[in-house]
Amino acid sequence: MGTLVLSLATFMNVLDASIANVSLPAISGDLGASVDQGTRLITGFGIANAIAVPLTGWLAARFGQVRLFVASVLLFTLASWLCGLAPSLEWLIAFRVLQGLVAGPMMPLSQTLLLGTHPSENAGRALAIWSMTVLLAPIVGPLLGGFITDNVHWPWIFYINVPIGLFCAAMTWSIYRHRDHPPRRLPVDGVGLVLLVVWVSALQILLDTGREEDWFASAEIRVLAVVTVVGFAFFVVWELHDRHPIVDLRLFANRNFACGVIALAGGFALFSGNVVLLPLWLQKAMGYTATWAGLVLAPVGVIAVLLSPSAGRGIDRGLARTVAIISFFAFAASFWLRSLFTTQADYFTIVIPMLLQGLAGSLFFIAMSAISLSEIPPAQFALAAGLSNFVRISAGAFGTSIAATAWDNRTQTHRVDLVEGASRPGWSLDHPFFEPLRDAGMSLEQTRGLLERVIEQQALTLGANDIFLVSACTYLVLILPVALARPVRTRKRP
Repeated sequence: MGTLVLSLATFMNVLDASIANVSLPAISGDLGASVDQGTRLITGFGIANAIAVPLTGWLAARFGQVRLFVASVLLFTLASWLCGLAPSLEWLIAFRVLQGLVAGPMMPLSQTLLLGTHPSENAGRALAIWSMTVLLAPIVGPLLGGFITDNVHWPWIFYINVPIGLFCAAMTWSIYRHRDHPPRRLPVDGVGLVLLVVWVSALQILLDTGREEDWFASAEIRVLAVVTVVGFAFFVVWELHDRHPIVDLRLFANRNFACGVIALAGGFALFSGNVVLLPLWLQKAMGYTATWAGLVLAPVGVIAVLLSPSAGRGIDRGLARTVAIISFFAFAASFWLRSLFTTQADYFTIVIPMLLQGLAGSLFFIAMSAISLSEIPPAQFALAAGLSNFVRISAGAFGTSIAATAWDNRTQTHRVDLVEGASRPGWSLDHPFFEPLRDAGMSLEQTRGLLERVIEQQALTLGANDIFLVSACTYLVLILPVALARPVRTRKRP
């Protein structure tokens, strides 16, 4: 029961990072903003979540793991309710940032409590259940978000967290409250925290607004770039020399932790960017509703449920690196197939790569967790899990911004090429090619509008294809750090 409750709380957390993906057009339209501005709902949540994660170790020691976890769930529930009540996009973004901040400790603490509950020889199967929720949430999120947006109203994508959060908080306290240790007063790395907030926030704002500000032609973007680089440099130096760092970068001296986190960050950045990109492409270029865009992602969840237990058994047998490499090959194949999409692709053509992604995702999270934590002493699990989740969540937020920007740039490039092609000498709207449209009674303006729509569809699709192809190649490159990790050996109970 404890495993299920912890997994459900994690599911709720990760679900909220993705549930707004397919609802962005509706939310943006309802609140009078563009879809590009609406993507800040996703990146704002992610980066606030990442900033809060490194505080988990200090907060857990100060207040107790169970008390902190329960408080985090309750505050997350309150922030979800406020998101549903938001009167404007600015207020909604602010409440999403609050939601991300209070959710920070939830994921690393759920891992810590889970591993502290199960014997070490069953850790793989326990992590399989936990990782299933991490994988299912980004898939169920768009499906549930699309259904609610089309059939109810978008605020309910946040209101549904209220009963779930109250249930998880009550059950966690009931099951785990006797296992909490007494609070301890520990020094907090205030300078490290400020530097972390400064450079991470500056980088995220740069990625979110760079496209609108014409990148480095803008003085604001140049200032943000300098703040990011200088802040990051000072942060690294400070954390390596502080006695009680907020982010213990010395953990990267552990080979498996370093290799696992690098591969995890890269893989999750690509995963997050494409989880946002695909529903937007389906709605903007293919005319899908929010519900149908969510249904495209639904089969991934079925594959994850079927394969995650097998992945857990593979981890328990010491096959973590093999499982990870298979997952990266499957991801690469999935994105390569997507790079072949055309505007004539039907539902089943689009779903086939999603089945491969389901296979990859069911193996990816559990394998990377096993590799990253395989050589970490139990006393450092909370710190290592916190740092791993900080890097993963930050990479996911950055990946979302980069994918959106790259898609926009590639779409613009293809649009220019297509317009030039449609404007070549001897090619005009009175060309015989358009004669069937004139015979059907379409006016010159209607024909022009149709041509513009076709060009826009093709440009959006070709731009998305470019992102999918680059993602496939990058997944193959990410096999290298996995191969460099040491074999993960099972640890039996004494």
